[in-house]
Amino acid sequence: MFEKEFSSKYIIKSCLMILLLSFSVRAGTTGKIAGRIMDGKTNEPLMAANIILQGTTMGATSDEDGFYFIINIPPGKYNLEVLYIGYDAVVYSDIKVSVDQTTKIDFTLNPETLESETIRVIAERPIVQKDLTSTMAKISGDQISALPIEDITDVVNLQAGVVEGHFRGGRQGEVKYLIDGIAVNDVFSGDFSLQAEVNSIEEVQVLTGTFNAEYGEALSGVVNQITKIPGKDYKGEISTYTGDYVSDRNDIFLNIGNYNPTDIFNIQGSIGGPVPGLDEYLRFFLSGRYFNDSGSIYGKRVFNPPDSSVFSDDPETRYIGATGDNEFVSMNSSNRINIQGKLHIRLGGEKWLVLQGLYQKRNYKEYNHRYRLNPDGDYNRFQNGFLTSASYTHIFSNSTFVDFKASAFLTESKRYVYKNPLDSRYVNPERKRDVSGNAFLSGGTENWHFYNGTDTYTGKIDITSQISNAHLIKAGVDIQQHQLDYKVFQVHVDASSGYAPALSKAGSFDYNTYTNNPLQLAAYIQDKIELDYLVVNVGIRYDYFEPDGIVLNDPNKIAALDALSPPFPDSLFSKASAKHQFSPRVGVSYPISEKGAIHISYGHFFQIPPFDFLYRNPNFRIPLSGNFPDFIGNTIGNADLKPQRTTMYEIGLQQELMPYVGMTVTAYAKDIRNLLGQEIYIKNDFRKFAKYINRDYGFVKGFTISLEKILTNDGFGASIDYTYQIAQGNSSDENAAFENASASTPIEENKKLSPLDWDRTHSLNLTSTLGTPGDYIISFISKLGSGLPYTPSLQNQRTGLENSDKKPMFFTTDLYITKYLTFGQARATAFLKVYNLFDTANEREVFGDTGRAGTTLELTRAQVAPRGMNTLKEFFTRPDFYSAPRQIVLGFSYAF
Repeated sequence: MFEKEFSSKYIIKSCLMILLLSFSVRAGTTGKIAGRIMDGKTNEPLMAANIILQGTTMGATSDEDGFYFIINIPPGKYNLEVLYIGYDAVVYSDIKVSVDQTTKIDFTLNPETLESETIRVIAERPIVQKDLTSTMAKISGDQISALPIEDITDVVNLQAGVVEGHFRGGRQGEVKYLIDGIAVNDVFSGDFSLQAEVNSIEEVQVLTGTFNAEYGEALSGVVNQITKIPGKDYKGEISTYTGDYVSDRNDIFLNIGNYNPTDIFNIQGSIGGPVPGLDEYLRFFLSGRYFNDSGSIYGKRVFNPPDSSVFSDDPETRYIGATGDNEFVSMNSSNRINIQGKLHIRLGGEKWLVLQGLYQKRNYKEYNHRYRLNPDGDYNRFQNGFLTSASYTHIFSNSTFVDFKASAFLTESKRYVYKNPLDSRYVNPERKRDVSGNAFLSGGTENWHFYNGTDTYTGKIDITSQISNAHLIKAGVDIQQHQLDYKVFQVHVDASSGYAPALSKAGSFDYNTYTNNPLQLAAYIQDKIELDYLVVNVGIRYDYFEPDGIVLNDPNKIAALDALSPPFPDSLFSKASAKHQFSPRVGVSYPISEKGAIHISYGHFFQIPPFDFLYRNPNFRIPLSGNFPDFIGNTIGNADLKPQRTTMYEIGLQQELMPYVGMTVTAYAKDIRNLLGQEIYIKNDFRKFAKYINRDYGFVKGFTISLEKILTNDGFGASIDYTYQIAQGNSSDENAAFENASASTPIEENKKLSPLDWDRTHSLNLTSTLGTPGDYIISFISKLGSGLPYTPSLQNQRTGLENSDKKPMFFTTDLYITKYLTFGQARATAFLKVYNLFDTANEREVFGDTGRAGTTLELTRAQVAPRGMNTLKEFFTRPDFYSAPRQIVLGFSYAF
């Protein structure tokens, strides 16, 4: 079978591939400290002062003008000491270093006296980051631990300009997700399929504006998850919690009043430090998490998949063949296991060879409304991911180093009802026709199997050199070799198979399979110019893509393929051409005072569409009749798709208003071209089909205003941000053209800009924290937003322009309360988390005839009653149209 098990043999093979590949770099995983050493009495620069980064072998010596810099510093908190003969030693503590940023620390030294001692200063986080040339948010692991946040998506959606994963009006899949500088997007779907757990994170960097040339294959933003590195001391933590959904909305959510305190369960832990006996040479870090959420949407097992019924108005012929046990069954459950390991091997000084592995397994279900009384007939979904990497940093001098990294990223997605496609429990699709109208299914199964496996092997080299105090040059090249293995087929249970499960021949219209090996290459160079009065980030990136695919020359002749069997004649096809682009990027930050800075940035960005759309329906088979999923029967891929392109513009202001309080104002615009769309073709009088092409476009503009109060000894910290945004395009969905052409009354192609599905005009986020770290913390996250657009309709026929009306507004509040207890070097905490504190019934989807989730005109018009086991009111009660109800969890943790 195609299905690829993540066996130990397969993982070992991948690890060996890593060691054989040329090592590559940690792009975007370190920061820099720089400043100046001055004589406090004469105000003259001090030359040859020694600057030591305590706890490491890193350091620097000031030049003749007193300037110094230390590069290649992993993110975290550090102590920095300055020693100079004849002067008091000075130590700055708690200096925060962030990825790709410069932390400015200037020292003023005073002549040594007889009673002199080391002067200690606690560094304060700057309100204004003067080298910030575009919008970037940095969230530390400590900040995450003090908020009601469960995973990376929570962190991302809290940022200004982000609407449910859409960055500044972009489509899903336009954001690049990284773990320690390694991309973890599945190139097949474009979505990220692996995440670092919050207990292993040192810092998360979220770039929603323009970004440097070192980052590629993203149109809208970058999320860089930097995980913890082991230190010279042992540190560990274990945490667990349990809870359930608590709500009185039993008119919407079936079984919501049946509370079970273990329906949500989480346990996670981490430990790191030196390997015993090899303290100076080997250090390790391990983390793991098990998370289970039984979900908030339940069905009822009235029927089993094989059941058959006759729903008739005549009592003599009416027959209900229900054999279910009437138990409640979760229909949106999720179960996840995540394991991460790191091994740091010292090769001398600060030269480390780092080996890393991260494994994630997720099993889940997505709610299907028609299966509410037959929940076992719907798909089970599985997603596995494995990332392994080896990296090494070679240091030529205090100003120049080269990073090498090799990685393998393996993903697998599966979807089926039963693992064995010949399982006798699969039933004839006719069982779904036992009901009619607006009725829940009384039997039947989903009879398609979907398998997708993607292997991505990456080699990358970056060189970083501080060639002078003003210029930090970075350049790199990388290569990615992909292997896509795909199989999708239908299980037949009908007269042709003797009513036993059977499969069509590979290559048939309902049995697609392919293996493709696309190649990507990239190179970049950038210069960070840091002057007293100006900071400039300027760079250029080159991307190259070899698709490894074929293109049907004339889709109008697709009917001719029906008479042929693969392999088809070469004359019908041509080889897809290579694609490439140069992308210039520039950002400027101009300090207008000691407490303020203006930045301007501009850039071009390039992204290949998700590979699914390049290779879909590789046999180019379009059935003459029947209803089939989009991925098999209605569309053909296009391996010659062009890259999607975005041009971004941004201008912003950072200003310190008072001690510990700052404001940021940013205006932005995006011009989006070559987005994925469809071209419609006619096979015959009964069948249309679509081919993917670059035809969609969009334009986004908006501004954000943010205020932040840093948490200090007064026990209060808060941030609030407001976003005004207009996101318009000719289409929100790459499949819209086929759907419109296939409607009972075909809808004319939209040739003008209209609001995109995720166009939230007004968004307001508030985060507040009260308390003292180490004693207690109470924190809130509140979100308020205007309604997303929808298209008015009546009886499935449009009655207005696309996305011309608005859904109700969105509001939610999450609460986190924790109490700390300290025992020497150890610390225990007890905590309470409440998500959707006020149990707000946010309407995520609505009926097109009312614009609301709770009512539809279908309930008022005269129509035939459903031929099934439900009433019309029950069928139009849609729990999936609402956000999740209130969730409460209680837990404790122990750290040492």
